[in-house]
Amino acid sequence: MAFETATEAQQEHHQKIKQAYSEVAKVVVGQEYMVNRLLIGLFTNGHILLEGVPGLAKTLTISTLARVLHLDFARIQFTPDLLPADLVGTMIYNQKDGKFEVKKGPIFANIILADEINRSPAKVQSALLEAMQEKQVTIGETSFQLDRPFLVMATQNPVENEGTYPLPEAQIDRFMLKVFVNYPSKEDELEIMRRISNMQFDYDVKAVLTKEDIFAIRQEVNKVKISESLEKYIIELVTATRKPKEYKLEHEAQYIQFGASPRASINLNLAARAMAYFEGRDFVLPEDIKEVAMDVLNHRIILNYEAEADNVKTNDIIKVLLNKVPINK
Repeated sequence: MAFETATEAQQEHHQKIKQAYSEVAKVVVGQEYMVNRLLIGLFTNGHILLEGVPGLAKTLTISTLARVLHLDFARIQFTPDLLPADLVGTMIYNQKDGKFEVKKGPIFANIILADEINRSPAKVQSALLEAMQEKQVTIGETSFQLDRPFLVMATQNPVENEGTYPLPEAQIDRFMLKVFVNYPSKEDELEIMRRISNMQFDYDVKAVLTKEDIFAIRQEVNKVKISESLEKYIIELVTATRKPKEYKLEHEAQYIQFGASPRASINLNLAARAMAYFEGRDFVLPEDIKEVAMDVLNHRIILNYEAEADNVKTNDIIKVLLNKVPINK
């Protein structure tokens, strides 16, 4: 599906995606990588976890993208005193009618920004977990379906550990991608400094993608083909995280406590197809898989204490996997 052979609707969608990047860039300098990963989640129905030090525009990027998407948006600031009812809603007694009524919480939106998600205790995180996995919430004895699309885009700050509640592995696994947000380049930071010093805060951001566009693009991404050899390559990559010695990765094996779950295979497939779609192709290349592998796998491989002692990071392991696991034709 090169741009020349794409249908008129597909060409229009590609144009709108380009325009979405441009609209976000009006507010956020740089961070195209982050926007790309957020759009992958949007078009493959996957939740995204952003991790980075304060001041890297994580919250601003998500809130700006929500404006560009013309979707209902709710920002929830996670704090240690947050309760599940603050997230999903609760039952309120109506004195006039003498009945309990449901008051829905901010979770009833299309895009949820869970800001500093690791600042709230497990009971709040578990309430979010049901919404992420089941696309529904339970208030009292009644379950409510959430509107589609429904995406959780969460942020967490790796710097402060005091007063935080690390996310359980089961919940982290629910995130399709975990994206590490880096510092801007010197050129980008210069532009940021100039904008702020000139008091350039309020930008007119246009909504360029509707719900209908999002659902249509999802269908187009689903039609992107992936060959059987690349499907098997994905399985080999994920299996290598569980049984590294079988792939002659003895050095890496000493550091891996648990390998990636089957969700890694599913999400590698989906993310690679989305990447191919963004490049204007209707087929996946090995480069597409390698491009997204870091973000799909980095939160699913659990390292042991030896890795911490030797200062070995998950990304180091993934780089070795991508270099040594072969693609069998």
